[in-house]
Amino acid sequence: MDWIKILEGSGHKISEVQYNGKDGDCIIWEEPSISEDEPTDFDDQDIAVAIVRSLEDYEAEEDKKLKKLVDNESQLEEDEQLAKALQESLNMEPPPRRESNRICARCNLEIGHERHLRRMGAVWHPECFRCHACGLRIFDLEFSVSGNRPYHESCYKDQNHPRCNVCKNFIPSNAAGETEYRAHPFWMQAYCPSHEHDGTPRCCSCERTEVRDISIRYLSLDDGRKLCLECLGSAIMDTLECQPLYLEIQEFYEGLNMKVEQQIPLLLVERQALNEAMEGEKSGHHLLPETRGLCLSEEQTVSTISRRPRISTGYRIINMMTEPCRLVRRCEVTAILILYGLPRYCISYALNPKLFTCLISFDVCGTKKIPPP
Repeated sequence: MDWIKILEGSGHKISEVQYNGKDGDCIIWEEPSISEDEPTDFDDQDIAVAIVRSLEDYEAEEDKKLKKLVDNESQLEEDEQLAKALQESLNMEPPPRRESNRICARCNLEIGHERHLRRMGAVWHPECFRCHACGLRIFDLEFSVSGNRPYHESCYKDQNHPRCNVCKNFIPSNAAGETEYRAHPFWMQAYCPSHEHDGTPRCCSCERTEVRDISIRYLSLDDGRKLCLECLGSAIMDTLECQPLYLEIQEFYEGLNMKVEQQIPLLLVERQALNEAMEGEKSGHHLLPETRGLCLSEEQTVSTISRRPRISTGYRIINMMTEPCRLVRRCEVTAILILYGLPRYCISYALNPKLFTCLISFDVCGTKKIPPP
């Protein structure tokens, strides 16, 4: 409820008129109560002025409220439009991007809308995706990659999986899925583990395994050993043929003032004769997996090879002649036995320590003093 102040008379006495608000466009006034003590006569002009001013103030206040309401509605509408635009921008799907030019990884030509392959992080023409080994197209979904180059799985295995040097097949995997093979520490000849037990020939000199090829055969010696063709070229086959090498080694020691005073016989024998001589020795400390030489200290009869055998067409030796040799003890060493059929360097390697053993034995017996080195 508002109150309107009205000026009374010339003295501008203010009387309060109660205003009960607005009912539509109609303004309702309540007549103020007039006390009996107050004068009832007042200037009509003053009352009219007061009413006009009150109405003007009221209208001005209403205009302010209306303007404020309009401003708020305008701001609200603007906010709603902004929110709607933001929502539409979020919901709007991005425009389809124009796919960049696709270049084939092999021919470097542009790939249009025709069929293409996506492999190895690149794009290929179907006819350009080929095996690096055989040059044929790769149709399988599974393929091998080496050096950023595609391969058929079979071609990759053929180039990278180890092959056996003996049978030329792929070395099989073991139960754990690993490729296990054998290899000589010097020749690095990789072969299947099964060839160690299936009777595959192995050279008794260089220890290389025979390759299964008709044009390459190993020579079979009478004592069961095998000899490759390379080692056969310098092999010494009988006792007489070995004597020049024996004299060369003796001259070498004589140059060091280590002459052998006693003549010790050198005999080339078969494996069986060497084994029998080893069994006849009293001390057995010299037993080795493959004994190629032996110094005898007991009197024995040894079968020695007296004539070089011939090689038959079946890669076997024939016409080998042996004769017994009775060894008589004249010093600590009665004879030096060496396996026949070994290359010159192998016989020299086996003969040197045996001859040096003779020098040591003579020194112990007091026959010859070895000068200090």
